[in-house]
Amino acid sequence: MKNEIIRIAKENLADLVGFAPAERFQKDDPIFKIFPETRTVIALGFRLLRGMFRGTEEGTTYYQYTTMAVENMEETIMPMASLKVAVYLESRGYLGFPQRRHEQIMKEADSTEPEVAYDAVYRGKTAENQMDFLKTAVKCGLGEQGLSGALLTPEFGPFVRWCFVLTDAVIEPDEMKKPSLCDGCKECMNACPGHAISDDGVVDPWQCVVYYNGANGLKNPFMPPDAFKDLPDRMEIICGKKPVTAESAKRILDEIFFYPPAQHAYQCSICGRACNTACYAHLEKKGVLSAKYKQPFKKREPWSFHKEDFEL
Repeated sequence: MKNEIIRIAKENLADLVGFAPAERFQKDDPIFKIFPETRTVIALGFRLLRGMFRGTEEGTTYYQYTTMAVENMEETIMPMASLKVAVYLESRGYLGFPQRRHEQIMKEADSTEPEVAYDAVYRGKTAENQMDFLKTAVKCGLGEQGLSGALLTPEFGPFVRWCFVLTDAVIEPDEMKKPSLCDGCKECMNACPGHAISDDGVVDPWQCVVYYNGANGLKNPFMPPDAFKDLPDRMEIICGKKPVTAESAKRILDEIFFYPPAQHAYQCSICGRACNTACYAHLEKKGVLSAKYKQPFKKREPWSFHKEDFEL
């Protein structure tokens, strides 16, 4: 059964498949609130093609990452693969319960999520039924947690998205990965255009969402010279040096419209997940990723505009 699940998942574009036994989770884990009879958690991991990041990396086009690495993965590829695995499980007499990330529902009442609009998030609702996607992926053996909270896989580093299938079938588990990739280099922290990651790896969600959406004009080819003209400290905002609160972040976000959202309302990433691309380049340079390519991901010095371009 395990080999057949792996075959089906990979035929439907999953690159990684991991299995965790129910005993690896605490009794109060959300998986048992979602499906109390869970005996095995199956994780499906999908690589994000390096080409999806090239437009942002070069400062040329910005729709590929959001539409192909986020929207189509979350809305088409990953649901189909998890459904195919669930159909197989049910054909064998077991229950297969696909679990995909729902970024518009959050446990935290005062937080946000950069990939969707802040005013489209349902905060604090059905919190008890929200899986911890990162910790569950680690328990399924897909990879380890990096400094910034990214899932790092031995094959693709942080260039991966994932979903799950809960089942009452008992399937041979995989071992959890021993942490070996993240060396605390802080490349992720240094690359963030809004300095949203603290020295100890804590990500400020509101700082992240503002600069994910392009508030740093030095890394945004669509920002007009008079951007944020009615906001105090506009140059600090444009240079990525302005600490924000939830309220000030909302005011900044209300003035951001640099690139249209995707069909399913995923916000366009102007930063292109700079934290993850810096992490990936570091791991690739170290030679610790098993997926090899003919050319390095980082080909030239990072581009940037000058703050003088925005001075009124």
